[in-house]
Amino acid sequence: MIGLAAGLAVALQGSASAAPAAPTHWDATSEPAALVVAANVEPFSATLAQAPAPAPTTPRSGAAVPATPAAPQAEAPESQPVARPPAVDETALRYFARQGDTRRLEAEIARLKALYPDWQPPENPLEIEDAGDPELDRIWELYSQGRYAEVRAAIAARQASEPGWQPPADLLDRLAVAEARVQLVNASNLQQWQAVIRVASATPSLLTCSEVDVLWRVARAFIETGRPDRGRDAYLYVLTQCDNDAERLATMQMATQRLPRPELDPLLATERKGPDGVGEFASIRADLARASLAEAADDAAVVVAAADLDTVTRLADAEGRASDNELLGWYALRRADYPQALARFERARAAQDSSTVSQGYALALIQLARFAEAESAMVPWREASDGARAVYLAAVANLLAAPGGAAIDQAVLARAVDAAAQARDAATAQQIGWYAFSLNQFPTAAQWFATALAWKADDEPAAFGLALARQRLGDAGGLAALQREWSARSPRIAAIGREDGEGIAADASGAGIAQAEAPRARQVAATETPARPRAALRERPAAAPAARAPRADRPAGASGASGRSCPEEIDPYTLSAQAALARGWCLLDLDRSLLAAAAFNSAVRRGAGAVRQDAAYGESLAYLRLGLVDRAALAAAASPQPAARRRELDVAVLTDRATSAYEAKRPVETLQALDERSRLAPERIDLLILRGFAYLDLRRYGDAEQVFSAVARTGNVEGARGLNAVRQATGRIRSNY
Repeated sequence: MIGLAAGLAVALQGSASAAPAAPTHWDATSEPAALVVAANVEPFSATLAQAPAPAPTTPRSGAAVPATPAAPQAEAPESQPVARPPAVDETALRYFARQGDTRRLEAEIARLKALYPDWQPPENPLEIEDAGDPELDRIWELYSQGRYAEVRAAIAARQASEPGWQPPADLLDRLAVAEARVQLVNASNLQQWQAVIRVASATPSLLTCSEVDVLWRVARAFIETGRPDRGRDAYLYVLTQCDNDAERLATMQMATQRLPRPELDPLLATERKGPDGVGEFASIRADLARASLAEAADDAAVVVAAADLDTVTRLADAEGRASDNELLGWYALRRADYPQALARFERARAAQDSSTVSQGYALALIQLARFAEAESAMVPWREASDGARAVYLAAVANLLAAPGGAAIDQAVLARAVDAAAQARDAATAQQIGWYAFSLNQFPTAAQWFATALAWKADDEPAAFGLALARQRLGDAGGLAALQREWSARSPRIAAIGREDGEGIAADASGAGIAQAEAPRARQVAATETPARPRAALRERPAAAPAARAPRADRPAGASGASGRSCPEEIDPYTLSAQAALARGWCLLDLDRSLLAAAAFNSAVRRGAGAVRQDAAYGESLAYLRLGLVDRAALAAAASPQPAARRRELDVAVLTDRATSAYEAKRPVETLQALDERSRLAPERIDLLILRGFAYLDLRRYGDAEQVFSAVARTGNVEGARGLNAVRQATGRIRSNY
């Protein structure tokens, strides 16, 4: 069995022959066949894996030293004497024995046996005779404390005072490797990735199972320098050669943070089963499946692997966790499988109800025309967030507009009135008006239609309802005034009261007109996909601001509001695609984003080519300004966009997704979104803070400290807060990961 360091040296030189001298520097112009995985390295025992690795060093003179002690020479010819076995340097062994450090003593015995197979350790190492060299003991103590510069100084001082004295070769070997490790760690912390690779290639004895932290850093260096396959191989080496359970699990966790999903399959394949038959990476497989399903729950176009869907389904059925059932509910809802969505949300509510669970439950009920149940489900959560309020109002509007003319409980009506008033929601006010109109309560209907117009001046259905109510009340003057204002914009309002007008055609109860308007309310639920609310932060910094819409890359020839007002209020669906597009840009310039989104949507539905492309872009911008990022992403997908537009929209969407995941305490998803965003745009300070706390949540203290240190150097107080949090979490003992 060849040693690990020797095997790595062979791999670096591209040869399967005996281990050559360790390289003294990294040749940046060449690409080694493999740095961290050598095909001819056999697995080594757990004892050796935990022992300090044999260290190839470069003496101060600069001459290369073999990476491992020379293998015993072949049997010499009879004419030549047989070479004596090499002397074993037991200096470190004696030192550790005198100190009573049994852990290091056992590791040193394992190391020496690996280097010198014929060597036998003393029967009782703890009783090794004291060599009586206090000064050398002091030097070893400095080494054990990591004070390597002082070790060099002490050696030089003794050589100056005692000419001819030489330090033990083992001490020099260990010192050179330790210094190389410090250099590699510092380069990694400073993100000097090429330097990390250079140091690692010059010191292959660092690339062992006793230095898993170094292997992690080398893996990241490869990934950061555009060689993810090498990074994957580094992780794969740990998983195939090393036996520490905690390090194997941590390796897999790091790989999931830095490698795309397809690259993880070879790593997951190294999973080992426990005595209970459960794989060591079961939790990681579950998290990956959940992340895949979460992405699909926000985007109906995402395809989820059958294995991932089966994994989450199995976990939800076996464990009954609300979060798993909620994921499955949103997944089904986005794909219009409303019965399945309802069943999953019902299970989630039974396990642990929440605002987001109830929102999904209510939306499924609305799509199944069970409006009263949807309203009831959202009552406890209707003030929890803007998204919850939107779903509650959608349930109320659909309940009021439901066919059949069934009476609504007074308590429900009272809640609807309060909700509409607090939200100043014109759609709900209009539906209350139509409900009163259907019951021939024309004064009440008129009041609510007027209220809807006060909140949304361009609400033509509310104006139409108000005109009908005034007609029924015999308010000829009020009707005439309304017709003068709206006749150019609404032919049906202008026709009320004429013998050929559609107002005469309404039945005496008014129920026919109210029901004719009902589909408008039901469309609220069909198109409403409110962003799931974000959990409140606990003792964390303020989250990054919501994604802001990028500045509109206005297509050539698109008209805006500069120098003139928008055209009179009209239904955008009565316009041509080009006219609706121009109206959308005009409204967007006036920050009337909701109306602009409707105009752009009209152009998307009926336009083609450049008109459809520009309209999809405009609709995305409008929804981004409204904070409806999911709808913005869907709108952007309606038509292929130029690269520049696609990039700015992706940056805005990923920013919001990272923020949402952070506030929902999902650090893995936070880092995934931030990593994806960082490939498109530089990371802002507020997002760096999110990254730091995500690392802290994952107990990656070294990465968290590095990020917070960088933030603190900018003068941002959150950087100092983050550093304090890291120190508290680690008991003021710095950890690299």
